[in-house]
Amino acid sequence: MAIDVVTSASFVPASEILSQTVEAILEIVVSANDVLFKKDSFKKLASYLERIVPVLKELKGKCISNSESLNNAIQILNREIKAAKQLTAECSTKSKVYLLMNSRGIVRRLEGTMREISRGLSLLPLASLELSSAIVVEIGNLCDSMQKAEFKAAITEEEILEKIETGIQERNADRSYANNLLVLIAEAVGIPTERSALKREFEDFKSEIENVRLRKDKAEAIQMDQIIALLERADAASSPKEKEMKYFTKRKSLGSQPLEPLQSFYCPITRDVMVDPVETSSGQTFERSAIEKWFTEGNNLCPLTMTPLDTSILRPNKTLRQSIEEWKDRNTMITIASMKPNLTSGDEEEVLQCLGQLKDLCEQRDMHREWVILENYISVLIQLLRGKNRDIRNRVLVILHILTKDSDDAKDRVAKVDGAIELVVRSLGRRIDERRLAVALLLDLSKYNVLRDSIGKVQGCILLLVTMASGDDYQAARDAEEILENLSYSDQNVIQMARANYFKHLLQRLSTGSCPKLDHLLSSSSGPDDVKLIMATAIAEMELTDHNKVVLLERGALRPLLNWVSHGGIQMKSVAVKALRNLSSVPKNALQMIKEGASRPLLDLLHLGSSSSALREQVAATVMHLAVSTMSQESTETPVSLLESDEDVFMVFSLISLTGPEIQQNLLQIFQALCQSPSAAYIKTKLTQVYILLENDITLCLRAGIFFF
Repeated sequence: MAIDVVTSASFVPASEILSQTVEAILEIVVSANDVLFKKDSFKKLASYLERIVPVLKELKGKCISNSESLNNAIQILNREIKAAKQLTAECSTKSKVYLLMNSRGIVRRLEGTMREISRGLSLLPLASLELSSAIVVEIGNLCDSMQKAEFKAAITEEEILEKIETGIQERNADRSYANNLLVLIAEAVGIPTERSALKREFEDFKSEIENVRLRKDKAEAIQMDQIIALLERADAASSPKEKEMKYFTKRKSLGSQPLEPLQSFYCPITRDVMVDPVETSSGQTFERSAIEKWFTEGNNLCPLTMTPLDTSILRPNKTLRQSIEEWKDRNTMITIASMKPNLTSGDEEEVLQCLGQLKDLCEQRDMHREWVILENYISVLIQLLRGKNRDIRNRVLVILHILTKDSDDAKDRVAKVDGAIELVVRSLGRRIDERRLAVALLLDLSKYNVLRDSIGKVQGCILLLVTMASGDDYQAARDAEEILENLSYSDQNVIQMARANYFKHLLQRLSTGSCPKLDHLLSSSSGPDDVKLIMATAIAEMELTDHNKVVLLERGALRPLLNWVSHGGIQMKSVAVKALRNLSSVPKNALQMIKEGASRPLLDLLHLGSSSSALREQVAATVMHLAVSTMSQESTETPVSLLESDEDVFMVFSLISLTGPEIQQNLLQIFQALCQSPSAAYIKTKLTQVYILLENDITLCLRAGIFFF
C-alpha cells in the first residue's frame, strides 16, 4: 500500500516513495479490469501508467539523492497515482447507476490525474539524473501523450444526464418518462431491464446517498435527492404495494373538499389560472402567452402599473408555478377519489358523464392515470363492460386501454378481476367501433405474460381474432395479427389457430420446431422435435376442408413431412405418414407430392420388413391416394407416373399376398387406379409379365375388377 503523501521530502527517502508508487501502479493495472463503469477509459489510464514503471525503476536504481526538485516531482507522481488508485476502487465498488450519474466527474478526475502525472514527469531534473537516452525520450513522449489524452463521457451517457436535468428542471412526474429513463440507464450500464433487476439496481443507487451524506457533500446530496425523486416514479423503482401506501398516506392528508385557487394564481390579463407564469421587469407576473401577445401588439408598458417594461426580460416564476401545480394536483387527487360512486349509480347519463371526465383526466397526465389505477377503478370499469349500453362499453374500453398501455401494475389489476378477459373478448364480436377498441386493448394485454395465458384460453377468442385478421379494417386486422403472434408461444394456441384456418404459426413450427420471436417464452421442457411432432399430429388428426389441405401443402407442409418419412424415428415416421395421408386425399395435393418425390420414401417404407402393420397400412392408404390422383391428370399436362420401375411394380404387387385385408384392399385399389391412368399400358404390361409368378394375386385382381388384357 502506498503511504500518505509526506509534507517534507526529507522524511521518506525518494527511493522508498518510488517503490510505493510502482506498487500502486501495478495494483491499478490489475484493478482496471474489474471496474464496473468506463472500463475502456481505465484501461487507457492503465496503459499510460505501465509505461511509467520502467522510468521509476531506473530512477530508483540510480540511488538518487533527495534533492528538492526531484522530491517535488516524485511527490506529485505519488499523490496522483494514489488518486487514480482511489478512483479505480470507487468505480469497482459503487452502484453502476451512481457511477453513470457521476460520469462527468469521473471523466474530469481522469483527465486531471493524467495532466498532473504528466506535470510531475516534466519536473524531473533529467540533466542531473544521468538517465539513459531511451528513458529520457520515453519521458518526453509520455508527457506529450498524457497532456493530449482525452476522456469523454459517451454520447448515450450525456443524453441520459441531459434527460435527467430536463426532468428535474421541468418537474416531470410522468411515469412513462421515468420508465423510459430507467431503461436507458440500464442499457447504458449493462444491466438487465427486467423489473426485479431494475429495482435492485435502483435500491443500490439510493443507498449511495447515505455515503454522500456521511461525506457531508450537501450539493451532491441535493442532486441525488432530485434524481431519486425523478426515477422513483418508474414502475420498477418501487413495488405496487409501496406506491399504494405512499399514495393513500398523501391522499388522506388532503381532506375531501377541493380548494379554490388563490388570487395570485390568476393571470391579470386572461383572468384564468396560469400555466406558465413569468415575471416582467416591473415585478408583476403574467401568463407567458398573454404577456407575449401584449408585447407583439406593440405595448411596452406594464398592463397593471403602466410603467415601461424591458420586453426582453421574462423570468419564469418557478415558485408560483410550483404552488399552482401542487394546488391542481391536490384538487385532482380529491376529484378522482370522489368520482367512483358515480360509476356505480346505475344512471346511464351520469355514468357517461363521469367516464368522459375520467377519460380527460387520464389523457392529461401520466400521474392522473396512476392515481386512477391506485384508486382501483379498473375493477369498476371492467364490471361496466357487462352492461347493455354500447356507448358506456366503448368509453370503458378506451379508458382501460389508456390505463394499461404502459403500466404493468394496471395489467396486474386486470388479471385479478374474474372474467375480465372474457368480457373484453366478448366485445370482439360486436359492432365495428367496439370491436376495434377491444382488439387494441387486447393487444396491450397480450404483451403481458400473465394475461397472455388467459387470452388464449377464452373460448372463441382465437377464432374471432383470426376472422378480424382477414377483415377489411386495416388497423384492427394488424392488431389482431399481432395478438395472434403474441399468442403463438403456446402449442395449443397454434393448433387452435390452425383449426380456425390460420396456418402461419403451425407451418413455422412444423419446419423449425420453434418461433424465433417468442423462443424466450417457449417451455424449456419441449425441444424442437417435440414441437414438430405436435404440429404434425395436428395435421394428421385435424378435419380439414379440401381448400385448406391445398393451402397447407402450398405453404410448405410437404418438405418437413417427407423428411421425417425418410429420416425420422418410428414415432415421427408414423405421424408424418398420417399427416400425408390426410393431405393427399385431395388429388391436386397427391399429384404435387408425386412431383416432389414423395413416392420413393413411401414405397421404401411400404417394402421395409421392420415397419409395423399399422404403419404399413397408413403408407398403403397414402400411396393409394397418390395412385388415384394420376387418374385426374389433364391431357395437356406432362404425365406423372407413380410406379416408374419394374422393381416397384413387382414389389407392390407381391405384397398383396403377404399383407392383411386392410393393406391388401389399398394395394388392389392402387393398381385399379393405375390401370386407368396415363401409365395404364405400362402397368398392364408389367402385370401380365408377373402373371405366372403371382397367379393367386391375379385372381384377386380379377375379383377386384382389374383387367390386364
